[in-house]
Amino acid sequence: MNLPRFRTTLSKGVIIPSMLFIIAVSLLSAVFPALTNNLLNQVKQFIFVNLNWIYVWSVTAFVIFLIYLMVGRYGSIRLGRNNSKPEYSFFSWISMLFAAGMGIGLMYFSVAEPIQHFSNDVFAAGPQVQRAKNAQMYTFFHWGVHAWAIYGVVGLSLAYFSYRYRLPLSLRSCFYPLLKDRIKGKWGNAIDVFALCSTFFGITTTLGFGVVQINSGLRTLNILPESSFTYQALIVAVLVSLAVISAVSGLDKGVKLLSSINIIAVLILLAFVLILGPSIYIIGSLTDGIGNYINNFFSLTFNTHVYEENTKLWFYDWTILYWAWWISWSPYVGIFIARISKGRTIREFVAAVLIIPTLFNFVWMTVFGNSAIYFDMNIANGALSSLAGDPDALMFRFLEYLPLSTFASILTIVIIIIFFVTSADSGMFVMNSIATKNARISPKWQTIGWGVLLGGLSLLLLKVGGLDALQSMTLITALPFSIIMLLFIVSLVKALSVDRSYYEREFAVTTVPWTGTSWKKRLRQIVSFKDRNTVNYFMNTVVQSAFAELQEEFLRNNVVAVVKTSNNPECFEIHVRNDRINNFIYGVKVESRIISEYIFDDNMPDAEQHQLFYPKSYFGDDRPGYDVSLFTKNELISDVLKHYDRYIAIVLEEQNNMFISSEDNYRLK
Repeated sequence: MNLPRFRTTLSKGVIIPSMLFIIAVSLLSAVFPALTNNLLNQVKQFIFVNLNWIYVWSVTAFVIFLIYLMVGRYGSIRLGRNNSKPEYSFFSWISMLFAAGMGIGLMYFSVAEPIQHFSNDVFAAGPQVQRAKNAQMYTFFHWGVHAWAIYGVVGLSLAYFSYRYRLPLSLRSCFYPLLKDRIKGKWGNAIDVFALCSTFFGITTTLGFGVVQINSGLRTLNILPESSFTYQALIVAVLVSLAVISAVSGLDKGVKLLSSINIIAVLILLAFVLILGPSIYIIGSLTDGIGNYINNFFSLTFNTHVYEENTKLWFYDWTILYWAWWISWSPYVGIFIARISKGRTIREFVAAVLIIPTLFNFVWMTVFGNSAIYFDMNIANGALSSLAGDPDALMFRFLEYLPLSTFASILTIVIIIIFFVTSADSGMFVMNSIATKNARISPKWQTIGWGVLLGGLSLLLLKVGGLDALQSMTLITALPFSIIMLLFIVSLVKALSVDRSYYEREFAVTTVPWTGTSWKKRLRQIVSFKDRNTVNYFMNTVVQSAFAELQEEFLRNNVVAVVKTSNNPECFEIHVRNDRINNFIYGVKVESRIISEYIFDDNMPDAEQHQLFYPKSYFGDDRPGYDVSLFTKNELISDVLKHYDRYIAIVLEEQNNMFISSEDNYRLK
């Protein structure tokens, strides 16, 4: 009997060490939760206390670097070929980016964080109004530009090297300018193993805490009688099943649809609280808060609280923890953002990733957080502050102070559920991408397997109380990854410099300019209308003859050249083959354009229709081509040689080798 073949795209060099490490840490957290958590917590505290400056400087560097790219000369470079177009509409792109980037965290901390800052003993000595302002300012700081800069550096590096250099969508690809082909070996595997483990730990702990919040909300609404492991297991089973279905259906269907639905639901909930809450207070505090954030931007960025003993512990437990948390999540979010950002320019990418989510977070945190503080000060008499230690229930308790609180709570649970599902299914996609070295098509059982593993380990750790240990492990991994991200910047700067030089390189000064010896003939050509037959005749005589003569001469000089033709669209190409770098390609194709009304009658006397045909050059590296209809055969040959001279000059420079990939040749043969 023939057994069905077991097909997998998993890379052994990545999946085996990753699974061994993930399972080992998870089992230790499950079997010895207190001991493991205590040990990992000590390591985490040592890092936060003694090495917090690494996080501060790293995050600062990320912000400065991305702002430089956004306003600088590299901003116009496209994440892909020069003629690439975005795969997703702007709304779908932002929706997916937002759902993957912060998702459940926004629901969990939108009320909890401002209330915890407001009620923290560290700030208790100050006036109540100042405590409210500080709570908003620090919340903005933790959820603003700095957080998204972390995601932006990883996402931009991945998108650039994947779509511009045509390398796999993998963290190893970001080291190509530094490691070259060594990224395909053990160094590359080590980087991907680190990314896979960090991603898995981050998603597992976040989903675990998300399940607890969903359970708490359902209990508040009396849908479930209690918060217990049994109900949490049921919630995980249902939601992970939905996530698997969404992930199997693909990014273009499941994740895209859910993200669009969720962003609409989020806007409805936001409008609900803004309109029915203390509206005037919210709008005024938002304006004041943004100004306060801008005024204190640099002091917040560089402040290590080294002179403020009473706030040091708060600084470690909040700011440093947040920077570590965002960094630990950045492989997952970065890969996902990169996957959906093909075709965007660097300027468009950075502006969208830094500014749009930041502004939305400011609005969201103000509407919910400042409303909660307002109710706590003026209506609840400190009841919400007393719940600061119970963040799972705080959002739902806050909603009870609004009209139609049951509707708001149900909508909140729906949003958390969709965030849970989108985080899980995009996480499955990312982990499978890392584990398979970005295989284009993988069997569906792998996606299902990631879902089962995520759900199973989340439940196991919830049952035995091991989520805190896993969270500590996640935060510890952020330290080495912050160094890796700084190397991403070095690598990206090196590549962008070569990129700009490559596309802006002028022709050599020795090339022969177009002469004016036949200017009368050229004038007749300029004012004559060129229909398709005229251009076809030019292609079949001048272009074909020029390329055939060039091919012969190349061969006489021991250079392999191939002339290719096509009818759809009609074109001729001459290829100079090279087994180590991209082929040299010069082509001419038939193009058409519509003639403007105002020039049609007077300046094109022979034209009988509004469509003009012309032969246009194009090149293998997607530089813009131009009309070659006025070239003679010898001038066309000369033009090809100009570009070949440029090609040789570029490839002879060693620094350009990393930009010219031999992988393209496989598509051209």
